[in-house]
Amino acid sequence: MEGDWETILSANIAGTYNAFEAARRNGVKRVLFASSNHAVGFYRRDQTIDHRVYPKPDSRYGVSKVFGEALGSLYADKYGLEVYIMRIGNAADRPADKRRLSIWLSSRDLAQLVAIGIDHPGIRFEIVYGISGNQRAWYDNANALRLGYKPQDDSEPWAAEMLAKHQDNADPRVELYQGGTFVAAEFGGDPSRPPPEPRRAKRKAARPAAKPRTKKKK
Repeated sequence: MEGDWETILSANIAGTYNAFEAARRNGVKRVLFASSNHAVGFYRRDQTIDHRVYPKPDSRYGVSKVFGEALGSLYADKYGLEVYIMRIGNAADRPADKRRLSIWLSSRDLAQLVAIGIDHPGIRFEIVYGISGNQRAWYDNANALRLGYKPQDDSEPWAAEMLAKHQDNADPRVELYQGGTFVAAEFGGDPSRPPPEPRRAKRKAARPAAKPRTKKKK
């Protein structure tokens, strides 16, 4: 979810670099990186995109996921690491709203995608979308299918319920772009979770003012 820059920088940028660098130093063969739909959230909902599109992040969080994908590409080309990128939509028991009908990912489909990332031979650098076989998908997931992905689930059984209770957001960008509330959010882009508290720099305690010296009488 979206957060203040210091939190994103520490966890998702420095932290991701540390993970890839530790893998390289310790001779790890393959890394599976959990990227996000928010790396491409500023594509319109009337567009169908695949794994080859130029990144269009919708948030600081999305920027951090683009960084992770680029870092994976670097480590694959420069150091020979095998890198498998999953742009995860919304992994949950069921889609929570209209938007997530297009990006929902069931648990067993997620497990299948992860298994492909672990077991498929010959991976150097691959990007797949972490979604089930949703009829309303915004993503052409042909690259995952090429690697053997056979999604078992579809969000459509929840479509009537989600559409019936949907209300357009007051900000038109939220309904226009694939990233939903993240395109407008500063903190707490996921409406199903409480927003994080911005990290504030610690202030040093002010020193008490020095008392003026008085000259002693001789």
